[in-house]
Amino acid sequence: MTARLSPKTIFLLTLPPLLWAGNAIVGRLVHDMLPPVLLNFLRWVIALLILLPLAGPVLRRDSALWRHWRQYALLGLMGIGLYNTFQYMALQSSTPINVTLVASGLPVWMMLTGRLFFGVPVSGRQMAGAALSIAGVLVVLARGEWRHVLELRLVAGDLFMILATIAWSFYSWMLMRTREPAAIRANWASFLAAQVAFGALWSGAFALGEQWLGAIPVRWSWWLAAALVYVAVFPAVIAFRCWGEGVQRAGPAIGAFFVNLTPLFTALLSSAFLGEAPHAYHAVAFALIVAGIVVSARKG
Repeated sequence: MTARLSPKTIFLLTLPPLLWAGNAIVGRLVHDMLPPVLLNFLRWVIALLILLPLAGPVLRRDSALWRHWRQYALLGLMGIGLYNTFQYMALQSSTPINVTLVASGLPVWMMLTGRLFFGVPVSGRQMAGAALSIAGVLVVLARGEWRHVLELRLVAGDLFMILATIAWSFYSWMLMRTREPAAIRANWASFLAAQVAFGALWSGAFALGEQWLGAIPVRWSWWLAAALVYVAVFPAVIAFRCWGEGVQRAGPAIGAFFVNLTPLFTALLSSAFLGEAPHAYHAVAFALIVAGIVVSARKG
């Protein structure tokens, strides 16, 4: 039995993949203008500044947040600190199409994480779907030539994106298991701001490490400033807001299908802005990933 999708729910679940595709494009466009970890830190600092007027007293000393600070620190680490850092690092050496296609294997990683770390059982149908989706990811990693898999020829960006999807799967399960205080749960901005505040701290620590190791200098320009505003407002605040309400309406299983619109939007945007036309193996990979998710989600 599936949840009924109203036009509003479809819109809420379709807009985030489009904005996330734009995030991948912008991340690639500015990859030589500032270091990837610093990009992530600046993005979430701006997002936090936007959220604070909407979040009320969530960060005050007497807020219920501080009684549960450990769970928000973990959510901020996995969903903001690690996931987004790894994604921007992936875009240093991989194309937006490849990055988003590798990320399409997220439902598979969620299934494995749920089984291994949260005790959620896995059915035979889900295992069959996982095999199809993993095959799709392998097609991307192999660039359409299986000898690359046999020779383990992977670019760093592909590996970083796999790490990103693993981090996001932990974030998703922890988000489902989180029992946030009613005062925070009642306000979407407060709930998001609580995560972003800790995520910005993690990202700042990572950015300091990046600078200590020797990062490229920042090339400030009006274009870079506009890019930072975009990734902070649209793929962060707006996309998280829409996705949260959309998943509440339709459920995470239905939402997983919409995640896989991201590679399609990325292919269209890459062709328009980067001149990176998709290849035939991208279509094969996407078909396998979607087939795997469909098989996994169906009920006998």
